[in-house]
Amino acid sequence: MYNEEFKDAIKADLKKSLTPGRYTHVLGVAAAARHLAGLYGSDADAAEVAALLHDAAKQKPLEEMQALAGRSFTDLPAPIFNIGSLLHGYAAVTLAREQYGIDDPDILAAIAHHTTGAETMGKLEKIIFMADYIEVNRDFDGVEALRQAAERDLDEAVLLGYDSTIRHLLDQKKPIFIGTVVNRNAHISAMMKAAARKAGR
Repeated sequence: MYNEEFKDAIKADLKKSLTPGRYTHVLGVAAAARHLAGLYGSDADAAEVAALLHDAAKQKPLEEMQALAGRSFTDLPAPIFNIGSLLHGYAAVTLAREQYGIDDPDILAAIAHHTTGAETMGKLEKIIFMADYIEVNRDFDGVEALRQAAERDLDEAVLLGYDSTIRHLLDQKKPIFIGTVVNRNAHISAMMKAAARKAGR
């Protein structure tokens, strides 16, 4: 379904709507997502499409993001709805649905949750969440550790991703969206339950 022609059309639109730097980042995330999908047995084309669209609304004005997001979500928390860096993934869901006819719930969830994560995330959500951190153009303290973790264990990498974001916000003395902390804790709980099940075999 998501053939090269379809993906090329998305890329052409993005090249017009994003800055060169943002567009380069998106292509990097798409490549990382395809790699992780292959590594963890997920659909590589679906991963690429989700990655291509994850920042589709990133550079729109907040009011436009809010209008877009409101067509797909009616109950977003105020901190998400009023902060573009948290809202843009939810706004991009509407672009994915309305401009490109995407209705795959896994792709839409991966786009929506790529910044904040979610209390329960499927494999594709985790892949896009991590691809956004580790794409080749990223250069921040700890990125190599994240890349290595992503090659080794997807759930471990997701936890390190949460920790990296929280640590950065603490260092910058910026507010932390409480949902990110809740999602991190839920992820740890899921990892502990999975480990207990494995140990009980």
